[in-house]
This record gives sequence, C-alpha cells and structure tokens, in this order.
Amino acid sequence: MSKAQKIVVGISIGDINGVGIEVILKTFEDKRMLDFCTPVLFGSSKTISIHKKILGVETNVQGIRSLDAIVHGKINLLNIWKEEASVQIGKATKQGGNYAFQSLDKAVKALQEDAIDVLVTAPINKETIQSEDFPFSGHTEFLESHLEGDSLMILMNDALRIGLITGHIPVAKVAETITPELIEKKVSILQQSLVRDFNINKPKIAILGLNPHSGDNGVIGKEEEEVIKPTIQKIKDDTGWMIFGPYAADGFFGSGTYKQFDGVLAMYHDQGLAPFKALSFGNGVNYTAGLNKIRTSPDHGTAFDIAGKGKANADSFKEALFTAIKVHQNRSEYKELTKNVLTAKS
Repeated sequence: MSKAQKIVVGISIGDINGVGIEVILKTFEDKRMLDFCTPVLFGSSKTISIHKKILGVETNVQGIRSLDAIVHGKINLLNIWKEEASVQIGKATKQGGNYAFQSLDKAVKALQEDAIDVLVTAPINKETIQSEDFPFSGHTEFLESHLEGDSLMILMNDALRIGLITGHIPVAKVAETITPELIEKKVSILQQSLVRDFNINKPKIAILGLNPHSGDNGVIGKEEEEVIKPTIQKIKDDTGWMIFGPYAADGFFGSGTYKQFDGVLAMYHDQGLAPFKALSFGNGVNYTAGLNKIRTSPDHGTAFDIAGKGKANADSFKEALFTAIKVHQNRSEYKELTKNVLTAKS
C-alpha cells in the first residue's frame, strides 16, 4: 500500500484521566502499524507528553497545526488546545470530560469534511462529558446527531456480531420502546451493514426475544406473540431475508447457537453486551453501523482504576483500528461493484 493510498484514521483521545491515551500509545509502539494506516490524534502535545512521562513510553508523535499537514509514516497529533490541561490520572473530573468532548468534536468535524477517512474513539466518561454541547448518553447518539443515517450499535469480534434494538435507555422503558417499526429499521440496518461493511452476500440474522424463555408462548409476557414474531414474519415475507427467531437469550448463547449466524439483534443493552463481554472482553470492537461514516471503538471504558499504571491492554483498540480499516475497504469495494449495476428496462 503506497503512502497516497493509506487510510487516514482519526483518533479521539477520550477522557484524559483514563486509559485511552495509554492504549493509543501502546498500539503505535509497534511501528509496523504505520504500514496499515496514517493515524491522526486530536488532542494536545502537552497532554500526550504528560502521559508518556507517567507511563515511561517513548512513542514518537508528530505535532501538526492543520490537517493539511498530515505526514504519512508518522503518528500525527493535531493540537486543538494549547494550555496545559490538569491531568488527574484515575479520577473522573469535569475538566477531563471537557477535553474528551473537544477531541471528539474536532474529530467528528474532520470526519464530516472528509479530512480523515475513518474515526476510532477512545473511551469517554458518560457523566463528566455531559454539557449543553453533549446532552447524549454516549458516542453512538452523538454521532447519529452529526452524521447522516440511522445508527445501530454493534459489538463484534471474529465470531460474533451483536446489534441492539434499543441502546442506552433505562430497562423500564425497553418494552414500550420496542415497536414493529423499530425492529424493521434495525433489521434493515444490520442487513445492509453485513452486506456492505462485512462483505457477506446472504447474511443469516437471529433476533432474540424480550422476555425470559422468549415469553413461553405468552405465559411470560406478550411481546413475542404480539410484536416480535409477527414483525419477523413480515420482514421475511417482504424481503426474503434470512431472519430467524425470536430466540431465548440464555440458551442461545449458552448452547453456542450464535455461531450459526452472521449477526444477532438483542432487544436491549445488557441482553446483548453482557454475554458478548463474557465471551470476548478485551478483544471486542464497538462499531456504529448505519451511518455514512465509519466509527469504531474498543469494547472497554475509561478504566480509571488502572489508568496510569501501565496495565491497560491495547488489544481491543488495535482490533477497533483494524476493523475501521477493513470496513472502509469493504465499503469502497461495494461502491465500486454496485455503481454501474444495470437495471432492467420497464
């Protein structure tokens, strides 16, 4: 891959008191990573230097003043604040959240303007980042408000992709939020993503039930019989897609049935993420499907308890980086293959 062809990966540094900067620096300690992409960090040379000193790492970072000055073969850092931020490793502070937002905001604007090809986000603290500019429950909702399309959160590894019908909402609101229209929309996003982003021609998708034992034919809740099953049948009748379910979540994962499918849709956050992280914590990737731009992140949070101690594992961040690159390549190939598709004359 030539320098001109290298994918430019924008990286928001996350909460400056967490492990985000550590996993970024550890990822690029291996200079071979620069053979796959050109990274651009959105942050501050001073802040990065503080972390390097605390961690005792020597990863070289190239400061740039504008995105026009990106240097291939280097770890680029766009300085977006000049002051020396107060880094309080391992602590959740409002200032840490403020700088996390500044980094994310600048990175997303660069993504919108095609100054970067893809975005990889380091972890934020959802409480300290809250402000008038960020009244969102997470990255996914912020990205959906700034980019085109409808989002679908997918947690994934090589063997499993789990999307969420409902995302960051209270459990008490899950049942009332699940409607035929929402299920149809999320299935459509997952179907399109599996074809376009993961190069799966005829994906098989499983849908989980909402209630224990998938409702036991109405004995434990009516949602499966009244909403979920009819909607699955309608989707199959209308599209011919290979959609199956609803499956009882416990047996579905416990028996390994998930291995038979290219994608899974869970009804709510913990129904999907709890088994995923039990099966794959530290190696998974959070991918935001359905948008016109590509964003991934590691499957862990700020990990304040181990921040600054050199203990953070960079594997999930590396996987997020490689996933973003691969999805970009797959989308480019898909666009090329479909741009001149002949349509039958009426």
